Amino acid sequence: MLVNLHVKNFALIDEIDVDFGRHLNILTGETGAGKSILVGSISIALGARVSPEMIGKNGDYAMVEVVFQIENEGIIEKLRAMDIEPEDGQIVISRKITESRSINKINGESVSVGMIKKAAALCLDIHGQHEHQSLLGKERHREIVDEYGGEGLAEKKAIVSHLYDEYKKIQQEISEDAVSPEERARQIGFLEYEKQEIEAANLSPEEMAQIETDYRRASHAGTIVEVLGEVYRLSGETAETAISHGLRRLNEITGLDQEVEDLSEELLQIEGLLGDFNRGVSEFMADFSFDENELIELERRLDCIHSLQVKYGDTYEEIMAHLKEAEEKLEQYADYENYCRQREETLAERTKELKSACEELTKLRKKSAEELEKKISGALMDLNFAHVDFEIQINPKENVSADGRDDIEFLIATNPGEPRRSLGKIVSGGELSRIMLAIKSVFADSDEIETLIFDEIDVGISGRTAQKVSEKMSLLGNRHQVICITHLAQIAAMADHHFVIEKVVENQASITRIRPLSRKETEEELARILGGVEITEAVQQNAREMKEMADSIKQYSL
Repeated sequence: MLVNLHVKNFALIDEIDVDFGRHLNILTGETGAGKSILVGSISIALGARVSPEMIGKNGDYAMVEVVFQIENEGIIEKLRAMDIEPEDGQIVISRKITESRSINKINGESVSVGMIKKAAALCLDIHGQHEHQSLLGKERHREIVDEYGGEGLAEKKAIVSHLYDEYKKIQQEISEDAVSPEERARQIGFLEYEKQEIEAANLSPEEMAQIETDYRRASHAGTIVEVLGEVYRLSGETAETAISHGLRRLNEITGLDQEVEDLSEELLQIEGLLGDFNRGVSEFMADFSFDENELIELERRLDCIHSLQVKYGDTYEEIMAHLKEAEEKLEQYADYENYCRQREETLAERTKELKSACEELTKLRKKSAEELEKKISGALMDLNFAHVDFEIQINPKENVSADGRDDIEFLIATNPGEPRRSLGKIVSGGELSRIMLAIKSVFADSDEIETLIFDEIDVGISGRTAQKVSEKMSLLGNRHQVICITHLAQIAAMADHHFVIEKVVENQASITRIRPLSRKETEEELARILGGVEITEAVQQNAREMKEMADSIKQYSL
C-alpha cells in the first residue's frame, strides 16, 4: 500500500509529507484548494509526463517521492523479475524534475520512466474522471471483458495476435511478388547481374577488414621510408653519440657519489633501449618493400569493394545477406507458378488457423462476459440503480484484426420498459461514475493491486445514491487501501483516515497544505461540506449523526 507521499516545490505545494493508512483514506477541501495538484503529483511520481512549468517558486527543481509497503507475494515476485528488490518490504519511487530533464529512481537507483511506470502499475491504480469517459468507447469495453477473462483469455489473445501478424505478412509478400511475366523477366536479369557481381568479387570478411589499412600503407610508402630514415639518423647518429659521450663523462665521477652511479646505470639502460629501437627501425626498413603494381591492384580492389558497399551494404554480412536474398528470389522466379501456389496454400492454412483461434477467443470472451454481466448488474443494484438491465453484447466484426473478430459493447437500460442502448446515448455523468465504480468493485475481489485512488468518483450524484456509493467505497476499503477525493459528506463520513487539503497564504503567496483530521475535526469538516456558508448547530448535529451512522455501517460491513 501507499504509506507515504512527499512533495516539494511542485506547483502551489511548498512541501508536504503525508502518511496514508489502511482501508479508506478520504481527502476533502474547498474548491481550488489543490486536490487535483495532489493527485497530479502522485501521477507524476508514477511516471506521468510533467512540464517544467510545474516547478514551484522556491527552487530550480521539484521533487515527488512515494513509498509503497508491498505485502502481496505475487507483486513482490513480479518486481523481482524486473530486478527491483523491495527493501524491508518497501519500494521508494522518486522523481526530481528540473528545467531540462527528470531524474528517476527506485530504491535509490536511477531507472527509466518506463521502468517506473511498470513498477507503479503493479502497486497502484489511479481512477479519474477521464476514465469515466473512456467507458463510452467500445475498445474499453473489450479491454474490460478481456481483463476479467484472466490468463487463459490473455494467452489465446496472444496466439490470435501472432497468427494475425503471420497472416498479414504472407498477404503482403503475395502482393509484392505478384508481377507480370515481362516484369519478372526484367527482375530475373537484374538479380542475376547482382548475383554475378557479388560472386565475382570473391569477398572475404578478413580482406574487407584489412584492405583499407593495406592501401593507406602502400599509398604512403614514400613518406614512411623518408620519415623512418630521418628517425634512424637522428636516433642512431645524433642520440647515440650524445649518450656515449654522456656515459664517458659520468664514468669520470661515478666513484665520488652513489647517486651519480645510479644515474650512470639509468643512462646505460637508455643506451641499450635506444640500440634496440635502432635495430628495430633498421629491420623494418630492410623488410619494407614498395611495389607500384601492388598499389594499383589495391586501388582497383578497394574501388570494387566500395562499389559493392554502395549498392548492397557497408559490411560483409550485409552484402552476403543481399546475395542470399537475390538467390532466393531467383529460385522463386525459376518455378514461379509453384511458388505462388505454395504461398496461397500457406495463406489458406494461416487463415484457417486464425479463424479457429478467433472462434476459440470468442467463446472465452462470451464466457467472461456472461459472468461479468451478472456481477456488474449486482454491483449496480447495490449502487442505487432502481432498475437496471445491463448487457455485454458480443457481435462479429466485418474484418479480423490482431484483437480477434469481436465487437464488444456495454448496453444498459435504467428505466423499466426502455430498450437497452449504448452507454454514450443514455447515461448521465453520475450514472457513468457508478458504472465505473461497479466495474472496479467487481475487479477488486481478484485484483492484486493493493492501492486504488479515486479522484472525484462522486460526480453527478447525491442523496441516497451518494450513501450507497459510500458504502461500496467502504467495502472496497476492506480489501484494498483506497484513497478517495470527494465533495460529498456521505462518502467523507466513511473515512478510516480523513485528510483536509487547504490553500493558505504565506509570505504573500498561496500554498497548498494537507493535514490529517482528528475525530472532532472530521465532524467539523463534514459540517462545512453540509452547511455551506453558515454552519448552524443543526448542521453540526447532522454531521455528528452522519459520522456515527457511517461507523455503524462500517462495523456491519466488516
